[in-house]
Amino acid sequence: MYRYALSRLASAIPTLLVVIAMAFFLTRAAPGGPFDAERRLPDAIEARLEQAYHLDEPLWQQFVRYIGGLVKGDFGPSFRYHDVDVGTLIAQGLPVSLLLGSLALALALIIGLPAGAMAALNHNRWPDRALVGTSLIGLSLPNFVVAPLLVLVFAVTLRWLPAGDLGGPAHWVLPVIALALPQIAYVTRLIRGELLDVLGSGFVRTARAQGLGDATILARHALRPALLPMISYLGPASASLLTGAVVVEQIFGLPGLGRFFVQGAINRDYTLVLGVVVLYSTLIIVFNLIVDLLYGWLDPRVRYR
Repeated sequence: MYRYALSRLASAIPTLLVVIAMAFFLTRAAPGGPFDAERRLPDAIEARLEQAYHLDEPLWQQFVRYIGGLVKGDFGPSFRYHDVDVGTLIAQGLPVSLLLGSLALALALIIGLPAGAMAALNHNRWPDRALVGTSLIGLSLPNFVVAPLLVLVFAVTLRWLPAGDLGGPAHWVLPVIALALPQIAYVTRLIRGELLDVLGSGFVRTARAQGLGDATILARHALRPALLPMISYLGPASASLLTGAVVVEQIFGLPGLGRFFVQGAINRDYTLVLGVVVLYSTLIIVFNLIVDLLYGWLDPRVRYR
C-alpha cells in the first residue's frame, strides 16, 4: 500500500502542474490588471510597480519564476494587500475554511446516514417517500439560494441567529447548514440505494430466516458493505465542500479562503488567486488519496499493485 500511495503522489505532480499552468495563464488573460483603478496611475509609477512585481517580464519567465517560488514554499506577495504575502493570508483563512467544511461534513454524515438507513428500511412506505422527496429538494437548491433564504428567515425575520461574521457558536449555525444541506441529500440517497442492494442480497435473507431483527441485521451485516461507496464519496464531497465554501463565506462574511479568493479575483490579485487554487488542488488530491487508502483498508478484497 505504501508503494501505491507513493505512486499516486508521483502521478499527482503532473496534474497539479497542469492546474497551476491553466490558472496562471487564465488569470493573466482576464481583462484588467492588479493596479487598474478608477483613476489611472502615471505611466512612470505603473512601470515601476510592474517592474517590482516582475509583471514586465514575458509570461513564460513569470511562470518559471512562480514555479520556482512554489518549490521553496513561497506563494509570492499579494498585489492588493500591501506588505502581506499570500502565505500569510492563506494561513489566516485556512483554519476558517477547514472548520466550516469539517462541521458541514460532520453534519451531513450525522443526519444523512440515519436518514438513508431509515428510508431503506421503510422502502416504498411514507418515511421513504418523504425522505427521498426532501433530499431531492436539497439537491435542487444551490448554496447561493439557500444561504440568503436562511439569513432572511432565521436572522432577519425571526432573529434567532446572527446573519454572519465570526463570533460564538451561534455565528456558525447558518453557514454550516447552508453548506451541508446538499451533502445531506447526497448522503441520504447514496446510503439508501446501497442499503437497498445489500438488504436484497442472499446473506441478509439468510439472517432474516434465522430470526434476526432489522436493527441487528443493519448493525452486523448490512452497514459495513453499504458504507464502502460512502467512503469513496468522501473525496469528492470534501472537494465540493471546499468549493462551495467560496459562496457561503462570501455571503456570511466569514474571513476564509473563499472570501480571499473572490476578492482576489475581483481585484486581479494574481498571486492570491493562484495561491488559493494551488492549496485547493493539493487538498483535493490528498483527500482522494486518503479515501482510496481507507477503501483498501475497509475492503480486504482490494489489493493495490
